[in-house]
Amino acid sequence: MQDRYGPWAVVVGASDGIGAAFATQLAARGLNLVLVARRAGPLEELASTLPTRTRVLTADAGTADGVAAIAAATEDIGLLVCNAGLAPIAEFLDLSAQQHGAIIDLNVRCAALLAHAYGQRFVARGRGGIVLLSSMASEQGSALVAHYSATKAYLRVLAEGLWNELRPRGVDVLAVCPGLVATPTFERERPAPPPLVPPPISSSAVVKASLRALGRRPVVIPGLRSRLTAWVTRPLPRALVIRIASSQTRAIYRNRPA
Repeated sequence: MQDRYGPWAVVVGASDGIGAAFATQLAARGLNLVLVARRAGPLEELASTLPTRTRVLTADAGTADGVAAIAAATEDIGLLVCNAGLAPIAEFLDLSAQQHGAIIDLNVRCAALLAHAYGQRFVARGRGGIVLLSSMASEQGSALVAHYSATKAYLRVLAEGLWNELRPRGVDVLAVCPGLVATPTFERERPAPPPLVPPPISSSAVVKASLRALGRRPVVIPGLRSRLTAWVTRPLPRALVIRIASSQTRAIYRNRPA
């Protein structure tokens, strides 16, 4: 890990959940870390627990200034983990135009610009890695998460293309497509997964699967049940898959706060 992606990694969206788990497991493998999020407090608390060198960078990755600050990190970074994202649970028309713009800025524009900036550096030195956090929601559209699903499909397809373009130049690219993950953000929605939906897995399990897959394949779906779900549904008629996904999403979030 250090030889391929060290000595530094940058984790965007590192304050909790999957991002914090990436930071913890990368540090355990000897990488120094630049931890990025909007709030300094959780980053500093996390940094105090890690065994390697850390730098805390407070930045809003959904803004042009924030992306520029992250891209300007001067450490010898060899791995980019782009985990920051917005996932409002609502009907598409119930979200404001500003909310839709924020989803695009953070879920799409941030990832694309950081992959471009760091990808150039990695190619120049002949090694590195880019991890983009997509989702099983990228497999099809769904009610309540229509725009979120679309942005996650963008990330998965972008990673697939970059995997092919950059692999011959020494850079590994991976799209991580988890199903439900037991993160603080997810739990705040008071979810109630129905029997057909694979139960939430831990952030740690997502990261373990991701680090095993990095450099070996372009896309990983953490969790056996999630992989089986994707395998079973892909051959079905598209309209049926969308209806199933929409009904299950509505069931999961039926108890969400008003």
